[in-house]
Amino acid sequence: MKFEAVLFDCDGVLVDSEAITCGALRDMLQESGWTLTLQECMAHFVGHTVRNRRDLIEANTGQPLTDAFMDEFYRRRNLRLDADITPIAHIHQAVQHVFDACQGQIACASGADRFKINLMLGKVGLFEFFDGRIFSGHEVPQTKPAPDVYLAAAAHLGKDPKRCLAIEDTPVGVTAGVAAGATVWGYAAHGQADALRAAGAAHVFTCMSELPALFTAA
Repeated sequence: MKFEAVLFDCDGVLVDSEAITCGALRDMLQESGWTLTLQECMAHFVGHTVRNRRDLIEANTGQPLTDAFMDEFYRRRNLRLDADITPIAHIHQAVQHVFDACQGQIACASGADRFKINLMLGKVGLFEFFDGRIFSGHEVPQTKPAPDVYLAAAAHLGKDPKRCLAIEDTPVGVTAGVAAGATVWGYAAHGQADALRAAGAAHVFTCMSELPALFTAA
């Protein structure tokens, strides 16, 4: 087998969370004086942490990004995720296939905070696949696009990152996986194929139902 482990991003790869999270953020930015459509908000923030976009937020709202703002954002976000989160189509079958093929050597390497990851994976029935192998960008020196969270996941599994496959859906995430030394496949469900390739994705696919056959053929 070409790959000894598979490292999955979470948001947009395992769970369909981006529009939910950005919806909560868009509403709060509107209240702070920056009007965006949901699509515009997603273009600015998907793949990034809110804090990493501090300069952009402060320039457009004219207000500092405070801890109180972040606490309220997390509260609203978590309520919406708890109510509305859904899995990516076909992801259970895809993860089960990869889990079996790799004898359990898979991990979740996300830029999100651990509470959010655990909440989402638990709600959609994927937590059991990743229990004990969940890595948060909030718990390493630098989050994506830095490679730290992927390096942490590979080290925990005892694998050379060059023998790992990462599954990502954003150019920021692809950049992180490539920087770690992993082979990255881009999941382009929303038409970002060219951007994912430009960031370094070695292969791009558009439906999780494709992953088992792709992985078997690798």
